[in-house]
Amino acid sequence: MKKSSSANHKPAKLSPEQSQSSRILAQVARESETIGTSSLARSTKSPREHFSGTDNINDDAIEIWGKRIGRGLGLGAFVALAIYLCFAYVLK
Repeated sequence: MKKSSSANHKPAKLSPEQSQSSRILAQVARESETIGTSSLARSTKSPREHFSGTDNINDDAIEIWGKRIGRGLGLGAFVALAIYLCFAYVLK
């Protein structure tokens, strides 16, 4: 039984420019996959983690509840200010 010549065939040595080009293309392919697939996941996951206070795992329970309360009050203040400005200047 004869072995396949492709199994014993060593890849041709690439010039420095070719090897650099292939490294760059491989890096671009990895980064584009990571960015493209994770941007949607990050955009839906980030607000939930932000307002629940669990975006930093090293915090203790008191700090997490403090973040939740502070971020909730901040969101409430933002909504109240937006409503006030809307009624005061837009729907005048």
